[in-house]
Amino acid sequence: MAGTFKFELVSPERILMSVDVDQVIVPGAEGQFTVLQGHAPVISTLLPGVIHVRSAEIKKSIFVRSGFAEVTADQLTILAERAFIVDEVDPRHLDEELELAHRALDSADSDDARLHVTRAIEQLKVLVGGAA
Repeated sequence: MAGTFKFELVSPERILMSVDVDQVIVPGAEGQFTVLQGHAPVISTLLPGVIHVRSAEIKKSIFVRSGFAEVTADQLTILAERAFIVDEVDPRHLDEELELAHRALDSADSDDARLHVTRAIEQLKVLVGGAA
């Protein structure tokens, strides 16, 4: 049985979460990956998506717009540009996030930026649909 490791989610405003967990699924730039205790060291950029955090006591889903993940054998730190815990957010906030993403798409100046924002819009639409 795998052990636990420290998970920290940090946004510019505050530390959103700092807990011991069994598993975290991360939307990495090279694809989704699962972190367990003892994971090989990795640094990855994040795509917009949902991080799934699991332990015996915790089952949380966290939306991240972008950021970085740093994995060590006993810790995962996510530095997120913008993040919120899905089941703790007001549905109006989801609508506001979706509107911001649409505005960002209108001003995107490269294919990479458009791809990134389009993914954020897709992920937010799933969350808005789930909140309805």
